Amino acid sequence: MAKKSSGGKTSEKSGHSIIRDIMTSSGGILLLAPTWVPRSFLTPGRRLKLHVDDIYAYGANRGGIDERWFASTTPAANEGAAPDEGLSYIVHDGKKACTLADAIKAEKENLIGPDIWSRYQRWPVYSKFFDNMGPIPHHMHQNAAQAALVGQQGKPESYYFPPQMNSIGNNFPYTFFGLEPGTQKSDVRRCLENWNKGDNGILNYSKAYRLQPGTGWLVPPCVLHAPGSLVTYEPQWGSDVFGMYQSLVEGRYVPWSLLVKDVPPKYHKDLDYLVEQLDWDGNVNPSFKDSHHLEPIVSSGGPKAGYEDKWIVYGKVNGQELFSAKELTIQPGTKITVKDNGAYGLTAVQGCGTINGKRLQTPAMIRFTQLTEDEYFVSHGAARTGVSYDNTGDEPLVILRYFGPDTNPHAPKIGDAKRPTK
Repeated sequence: MAKKSSGGKTSEKSGHSIIRDIMTSSGGILLLAPTWVPRSFLTPGRRLKLHVDDIYAYGANRGGIDERWFASTTPAANEGAAPDEGLSYIVHDGKKACTLADAIKAEKENLIGPDIWSRYQRWPVYSKFFDNMGPIPHHMHQNAAQAALVGQQGKPESYYFPPQMNSIGNNFPYTFFGLEPGTQKSDVRRCLENWNKGDNGILNYSKAYRLQPGTGWLVPPCVLHAPGSLVTYEPQWGSDVFGMYQSLVEGRYVPWSLLVKDVPPKYHKDLDYLVEQLDWDGNVNPSFKDSHHLEPIVSSGGPKAGYEDKWIVYGKVNGQELFSAKELTIQPGTKITVKDNGAYGLTAVQGCGTINGKRLQTPAMIRFTQLTEDEYFVSHGAARTGVSYDNTGDEPLVILRYFGPDTNPHAPKIGDAKRPTK
């Protein structure tokens, strides 16, 4: 059952003292509060278990809540947002104690491991549930070099469609990816020229793929995509940059400002620059599905073991392993210890049980200010030592966990699901 928050974010103790106490008492298994994010230009899909009265908790002018972020140290790039919007908070003694970002700043490699800390000095990834009633505009996320021009990070991302969250597909469970082979840059430029004429027609040059729960996609930066209406679990790089290339979605106008929000001002009307932002070869790839589609691959366990651990996000982006994710299913009455290579964020999507003796419970409904017991951050040391999971319920306990860069160098490659097993 979700718990009601009893306090704010401050304490008389110093920040570092609080964080040290939390690390000591938790054994590196940190309970996190739900992190809700609204989007003013989208329509919530209402499948995040958030109470209906709280969907517009930030105010109707801010838009409805259609995202929940997990183990996030990345602020949401929303107009009118508070500085901590998008940041995950650690729960201690029944209240929000500090942000995960502050804890990592204080504990460094103790929390996220020496490799990630030495290279990034932060937790450089996050994941989220993304839940909309219909499709969102055809858009891209800038790469590192493009985003650096406006002081931001690039954004590769991935999708997984949890069956537990997708009993209904809402209005359009199909996603457009890339551009059809043979599309010319002049075609996209003409779409931008026609922005204020209604539908600029960019989807005429793309292809939609039917979305299947239990599968996913790996999406590099600079590749156009118009996500459909399934709930997605999205491990991704810690950035909120994007550019919308579609001017009208389900009759709703998309302002030009959402195309250029992460573009240097001098290029806001430069159509050639906006077209050149796209990875052209990546967009017109004739084998797009073979290059990006993800099917689950069993990592360990099986029917006789009482549990099954599956890779759900894997593969490299431009030769780099930036994030990965697994789905752990534990049958009733089964208790296991899981060792991983490094720190991770987790959320339970079905069932109940314990994690190192702490309650792990999938809520049926959540109020905006309530604290739940379905989300944790597992430190580097705890992950490597091994985390105990015990299914104390009468249905499968299903847990999604995502990892940071270079944590799983032996994870599968794109296409491995179709290759014969040895």
